[in-house]
Amino acid sequence: MGKKILFVASGRGHIMSFHCPYLKALAESGYTVHGAWSGTADAVPGVDKVHILPFEKKMTAPGNFRAAYILRKIIKKERYDAIIVHTSLAAFFTRLAVMAMKSRPAVVNMVHGYLFDDQSSTLKKKVLLAAEKLTASVTDLLITMNEWDRQLAEREKLGVKIAHVPGIGVDFARLDSQKAADGAELRSRLGIDESAFVLIYPAEFSARKSQSVLLRALAELDDDTMLILPGNGALLGACKDLAEELGIGRRVIFPGYVSDMGAWYQIADAAISASRSEGLPFNIMEAMHSGLPVVASAVKGHEDLIDHMESGLLYPYGDHKACAENIRFLKDNPADAARMAAQGMDSVAQYELERVMPQVMALYESVLEKETVTAK
Repeated sequence: MGKKILFVASGRGHIMSFHCPYLKALAESGYTVHGAWSGTADAVPGVDKVHILPFEKKMTAPGNFRAAYILRKIIKKERYDAIIVHTSLAAFFTRLAVMAMKSRPAVVNMVHGYLFDDQSSTLKKKVLLAAEKLTASVTDLLITMNEWDRQLAEREKLGVKIAHVPGIGVDFARLDSQKAADGAELRSRLGIDESAFVLIYPAEFSARKSQSVLLRALAELDDDTMLILPGNGALLGACKDLAEELGIGRRVIFPGYVSDMGAWYQIADAAISASRSEGLPFNIMEAMHSGLPVVASAVKGHEDLIDHMESGLLYPYGDHKACAENIRFLKDNPADAARMAAQGMDSVAQYELERVMPQVMALYESVLEKETVTAK
C-alpha cells in the first residue's frame, strides 16, 4: 500500500486556487491523499477523502482549538506518513495537534507569507513569532517563498529543515487561454471609454488587501482614470460606500468574483496593489505576465517581484498620494511604462508552474521518503 498524506489548509478555496496540480500529481505518483479544511466536502481532484474542520479566521476562536482536537484524533486513526499544511492559521493548529505525539507523521509547512513583518506592532509580532517558535520542533520541513520570510525562518530556526522556492507556480498557459478575443468589446460592455486609463486589482476585500488606499488614490487622479476591483469579501460593501463618499463611484467597477482573469487583464492599462503583506502574490505575477506595468505597495512579496523603476513602481504602504503619483507617472510616460511591462514579463517567467512544480514536488517527496517521526 502506498503512503498516505494529509493536505491541510484553512479553507477549500485556497486549495482549489493553488494546489490542484500538486494534489493530482501526488495521487498519480501512488500516494493516498486526504484533505482537511473548512468549507464543503465537495470533490477535489486527487483527494480520496475530505475531513471538514471548524477553522475560524480569528486566531483565538474556539473553533480553531476544536479543529486541532479533531485533527489529532484523525491523525492517530489514519496513521498518515506525512502532513502538508498551508495557510498560517491551519499551519499553527495542525502542528499543535501533532505536538507531544509519541509517533507522528512528518510535517511540511509551506509559508504563504507570515502575517507580520518589521512594520507590525511589537505585540502582534511577538505573539505570532512565539506561535511559530512553539511549533518549530514539529516542523520537519519549512518552505518559504519570499526573502523576508526566508531570512526570518533561518534566523529564528522556525523549522528543522528550511527550504526556499519561487512560490508554488502560476499556470500562465491557463491564464492565456482565458484572453478575450476582442478586448474592445469587453471594455464597451463594461461602459469604459476607449480613451480611459484602466487600473485593475483582483483581490479579496479585506483589511490586509487595503482596497480603500486605491480608492483614495483614484480620487486624486483625473476623471479619465478608472479602477476595476474584481473579488468578494467582508469589506466589499464598505469599499462601495467609500467610492460613493469620495465621488468616484462611476469610475470604479466592482464585478464580483471573476474566474477568467486573463480577459480582464487584457482590457487594463496597468495593475495596482495596496496589500499590507504578501507571500508571492498571484495577481501581481499574472498581471506582469499579461504585459501590464505594475504599481504596488512596498511590502514583502511585492518587493521580491518588482525592481522599482525597472519592472514596476513601488510606494510606501498606505500612502495613497504616493500611489496616485506613481499611477500618474505611468500615464504621463508611456515609453517608461512599456519598458517596465516588458521587463516584468521577462522576470516573471521563472514563476511559471512548469518550472516551479518540480522544485516543490522534490521537496515534498524528500519528506515522504522518510519514516514516521518518533518523539525523543
